[in-house]
Amino acid sequence: MSAKSEQAIALRKSGMNCAQSVACAFAEYVDVDQDTILAATQALGAGIGATMEGTCGAITGATVILGLMGKEGTRAENMKKAGELVKKFKEQNGSVTCRELKGKDTGKVLRSCPDCIMDAAGMLEEILKEQA
Repeated sequence: MSAKSEQAIALRKSGMNCAQSVACAFAEYVDVDQDTILAATQALGAGIGATMEGTCGAITGATVILGLMGKEGTRAENMKKAGELVKKFKEQNGSVTCRELKGKDTGKVLRSCPDCIMDAAGMLEEILKEQA
């Protein structure tokens, strides 16, 4: 498990939602204070708006960081990175939708929240290492 994954999981255990946990673990990479990141990601947890119908919060938190890094690349480059992240996450876990990952309709959990956080943070860390 990567250092950023461990940090993101610790943040989740401290009470942050999945999106906040991932985004705040990478706050040092963007020119935005943690309070702003917390506010910007507060409605992205539990599949956006706590409905579990939308995209996994861990993935949305990671893509928020890629978006905030926009100054370092073009929009097209950052959109491509976000698309690659989402694709890789879906290939690994079978879905990017919170409800499906948690098995709400099937009873079969594809991936737990801590595991989704670990995956999203690890994948984002890989992207940032490649970029450096």
